[in-house]
Amino acid sequence: MVDTDRITGAAREIGGKVQSAVGDLVGSHRDSAEGRFREAQGQAENLYGQAKDAVRHVAEDASGYAEEAYAQGGEALRHGRREVGQQVAEYPIASLLIAGLVGYGLALLVHGRR
Repeated sequence: MVDTDRITGAAREIGGKVQSAVGDLVGSHRDSAEGRFREAQGQAENLYGQAKDAVRHVAEDASGYAEEAYAQGGEALRHGRREVGQQVAEYPIASLLIAGLVGYGLALLVHGRR
């Protein structure tokens, strides 16, 4: 989607070029200067519209990347859950010992040694 500032800026820039050229042809310094001013305004408005378009595109891309990362994170979580479930089913005693050691380590971190 093209920003309307780009369209109006391009139109103003073309109008300014035409007015400036006509002013140069007929020798009117006022029209020539006014045309150059309108041309500069049109360029500035066009650049502003381009910047808005660029920001819009970056925001859309970032949203897409975030959605993709969320989906991949969910898939990794499901895969990890399956793997842990298989390991616990295959080695229940070792799993209990590991869980106990992790719990003991967390207790030490939370309460510290006194």
